[in-house]
Amino acid sequence: MNILAIGDVVGSIGCRFLREKLPLLKKDEKIDLVIANGENSADGNGITPASAEFLFSSGVDIITAGNHTFRRKESYPLFDREACLLRPANFPDGTTPGHGYTVYDFGRNRVAVINLMGCMYMESLNDPYITIENILKKIDTKMIILDFHAEATAEKIAMAYYLDGRISAMFGTHTHVQTADEQILENGTGYITDVGMTGPCRSVLGVKPELAIKKFKEKLPVRFDLADGKCKMECIKFTIDDRTGKTSFLKRIKMEQDDKKLINSLHK
Repeated sequence: MNILAIGDVVGSIGCRFLREKLPLLKKDEKIDLVIANGENSADGNGITPASAEFLFSSGVDIITAGNHTFRRKESYPLFDREACLLRPANFPDGTTPGHGYTVYDFGRNRVAVINLMGCMYMESLNDPYITIENILKKIDTKMIILDFHAEATAEKIAMAYYLDGRISAMFGTHTHVQTADEQILENGTGYITDVGMTGPCRSVLGVKPELAIKKFKEKLPVRFDLADGKCKMECIKFTIDDRTGKTSFLKRIKMEQDDKKLINSLHK
């Protein structure tokens, strides 16, 4: 089974570029399931019912989120209602809308997708290790994918080693910078520290560079506006063995406007 994980989609410009590029990429790479982090898909941060629907109608099967999950209150009912819209599982249950994992049923195969958030330099949530252990006890399929939304690379790498052999693949999100450390770990878990971003190339994590520079220089509040211009979509393809649930192949992908770059691939 071929699973595509797409890095943080930023604003309407990122959503439109994803819609432009995803159909052909799915066909070329024979993709069975598409996961995209959509916590920044609304202009001005967060996710709205409109931006979620745009991603779903563009070919995304499951939307994951992160620290900006609940920035838009109008999306709260959607998180409760939509099984394929996830929020980090370590938000407290009972007081937080939505759910942190889902099982996507293909009939012949079932894939569990989990969304989790790190704690280093992030909002303090429930312990991600305890949370993932509790979820794994409830899942009865071998194919398990984790979006770990975290700031610190060390926290992501540590989680990957902790789960090696118990999940099929893990991809990091949040930093919006695609890393070049894609690998298949010793016990068969596919991994990349950060899958990257979908949005404007000439930007600071999607924001106009001059605004980010102003913030860093002057140390005063700045209204961040999204950049425009040429876009990119960064993602990773995991090929999962249906029988073992292990990653047998992975490929880091970066697509730019009027260009297609397939970067690196690993077999095991």
